[in-house]
Amino acid sequence: MFSYIWPIALVVFSNVFYQICSKSVPNNVNPFAALTLTYIVGALCTMIFFFSMNHDASLIKEFSKMNWAPYVLGLVIVGLEVGFIYAYKAGWQVSTASTVQSSFLAVALIIVGALVFREGITWNKIVGVIVCLVGLFIINLK
Repeated sequence: MFSYIWPIALVVFSNVFYQICSKSVPNNVNPFAALTLTYIVGALCTMIFFFSMNHDASLIKEFSKMNWAPYVLGLVIVGLEVGFIYAYKAGWQVSTASTVQSSFLAVALIIVGALVFREGITWNKIVGVIVCLVGLFIINLK
């Protein structure tokens, strides 16, 4: 059970701090400069984890096994991070920006899951989409 729960707990915990950090980037700092430093720190951390968990492993050997996904993931991560930084600079609240994007993301991923990964669209998912859309309406009431 723990092996099922801990990854999601890590994502939630990390995402809370991700949003705090994204909102805390100073307005007078270029987001791409901030992300450059972010990726340097991230690269160092992942190399330390890689070598500490795989003592005899080779990064070059692992890189040779890669397909297109890590390259595109790198581009996508830049889009996610700079998108949130600019959203917060534009005045989005941390509580609203994440909720709005997550609702739209949930709807989009149901469609992607069905079209790309042949996942079924169940009544639960349809009701979930409706709840997301109603939630978006309620959140944006002023």
